[in-house]
Amino acid sequence: MASLKVGDSLPSDVVFSYVPYQEGSEITACGIPINYNASKEWANKKVVLFSVPGAFTPGCSVKHLPGYIENLAAIKAKGVDIVAVIAYNDAFVMNAWSKANGIKNDDILFLSDPGTAFSKKLDWTLGERTARYALVIDHGKIVYAEKEPGREVTVSSAEAVLAKL
Repeated sequence: MASLKVGDSLPSDVVFSYVPYQEGSEITACGIPINYNASKEWANKKVVLFSVPGAFTPGCSVKHLPGYIENLAAIKAKGVDIVAVIAYNDAFVMNAWSKANGIKNDDILFLSDPGTAFSKKLDWTLGERTARYALVIDHGKIVYAEKEPGREVTVSSAEAVLAKL
């Protein structure tokens, strides 16, 4: 598959790895990763998915993720059911990154793209890492798909996505 484009359907085999939120769980507590079948879970929902090259990295932690945290209510007010972030990191690291940023109740899903399988299908990778991009999926159809042309956070930012909702 080449890059997804607006109007395409989300592939039927999109599965991420994920550690569900646990109340009162310390950052060092390790939950059990499960498969998260995004194709099934998102089939009848409006979803904002953004991808970062790596959890706990400066660009991702300082520039990219904070915009989604700050704009979460505004994004949800536009009818979005799920906001999710993916990276090449494993589910344990993504879970810790969620906790480090104070995310509770899976307000934002922190998902691992194992082996960058999904990002490779899109041809949206940075070497072995996931590229920086954003998708809006509305009931299984791609309605927004933008990959960053460089290292800055522009077309995949929360503000850019919010403007397209």
